[in-house]
Order: sequence, then structure tokens, then C-alpha cells
Amino acid sequence: MQLSILLITLGLMGVAGWLILRAVWATEGPSAPKTINRTRSCFLWGMIAVGVVISVGSLREWPHTSAADDALIVNITSGQWWWETDTTEIPLGQQVEFRVTTEDVNHGLGIYDPDMNLVAQVQAMPSYTNKVVHTFDKAGQYQILCMEFCGIAHHDMTYDFEVLEQN
Repeated sequence: MQLSILLITLGLMGVAGWLILRAVWATEGPSAPKTINRTRSCFLWGMIAVGVVISVGSLREWPHTSAADDALIVNITSGQWWWETDTTEIPLGQQVEFRVTTEDVNHGLGIYDPDMNLVAQVQAMPSYTNKVVHTFDKAGQYQILCMEFCGIAHHDMTYDFEVLEQN
């Protein structure tokens, strides 16, 4: 997916650059000062180079979406107005890959620590599984709350799980 976006972006940048170059070349004539056209060309190629660097740098794999091979996989499914997971206990210090989907409308999954500080969030979308990776550094009872208004019982859409110290 990200490679496709990168290729599309680079293609569109190439087309835009070609159109701008055509405009620059069209102004070159016997009456056009060469220094202005040279400055435009340098500026144009500089902007294209900056655009390529920004595009490549921003489309790399995000660190919170790639988990280690030994990560604990937790599947989360949602619906109006509930959350369901395949585990309720997570070991402290274990990297966890949450795989999140929904059966109906979009929901915003927010994971809150025992002090109600947001530690991770991801969008739950129908017919798609989003992933978020997190390593818990504090034991206790965590809560999943819906972060996107999803209907009349949105406020009841909560789920609790424990992060336990390893023995």
C-alpha cells in the first residue's frame, strides 16, 4: 500500500514538474533575460528534490505498526456499543500488537492506563483491520474507550483488561 502511494506521488510530482518546465521553457526567447530563467530552473529543481525527499521520508513504515516476531497478538472487535478481545490479561513489558476491526460503524479505540492517560489509539473500521503496537510499562487495570461518537450509547462503550507483572 505505501509503495503504491509513493509511486503515485512520484508520478504526479513528475507530471507537475514537466508542466512547470514547459512553462519555463515557453518564456525563454530572445527577449527573456537568461538569469531569471536560470533562477526559475534552479528553484524548480530544488523544489522537486525537496518534494521527493519529503515523500520518501513520510511514506516509510511507522514504528507503531510493526511488531517483533515474539509480540503478543490481541484481536479486538467492536460494534455498537461494545468491545470484545481474545485476552483480558497482558504481561507487563511484553510487546503487544492490537489488531482492531469493527462490525458496523467507525470507532476510535483509545487505551487508557490506570491514571486515565491515553497510551495508544487506533481507528476501528468496518471490513478492515488496523494495527497498533504498544509495550506496557506499568501494571494495573487498563481501559478501552471509544474515541469517536458512534451513537446514543457511545458513553457505555468501555472495556477493561489487566496488565500483570510477570512472576
